Amino acid sequence: MVILYWLLVVLMVVGVIGAIVPGIPGSSLILIAVVIWGAIDGFTTVYWALGIAILVFLLSIGIDYLAAYWGAKRSGASNWSQIGAIVGLVVATLGLLPALPFGGPLLGILLGPLLGAAIGEFLYRRELEIGLRLKQAFQAGVGIIVGSIVGRLIQGVLAIAAVGVFLWQTLPHVVGGY
Repeated sequence: MVILYWLLVVLMVVGVIGAIVPGIPGSSLILIAVVIWGAIDGFTTVYWALGIAILVFLLSIGIDYLAAYWGAKRSGASNWSQIGAIVGLVVATLGLLPALPFGGPLLGILLGPLLGAAIGEFLYRRELEIGLRLKQAFQAGVGIIVGSIVGRLIQGVLAIAAVGVFLWQTLPHVVGGY
């Protein structure tokens, strides 16, 4: 049972990494690990950890959308750039971007939304001259990426807190054997 506990802790660490790195499940892995341990332990030692894991999971979903939206609005981006960022993310996730010489898919997941947002904003701002269109398109792309990075960092902190609560609640029972 102790081995399973530590395997679930490793799964939670992968969840913390996934909360920060796009493309890897994050808070959902933490929640799954807490539920598995709770099912094994009879939910006697995970009541706080389960509540925190559910809260972190729900907040993470909202943070993903709100952080990108906040970054877009702070940079003056239009809805076109937000749609472009989503399309760019999907294209990068599916691997349709050309293979990059370094960074691989993780760099593609950052470049996809940046390029998608910039292209979307460039197409939307037809009334501006080329120089201003390019500047606005670049600002929109950077704003969305900065918002997404800030959101990922917040999710990472929340994921660490959820794992910390789990360890605080369960580790004395596993190590102490009571």
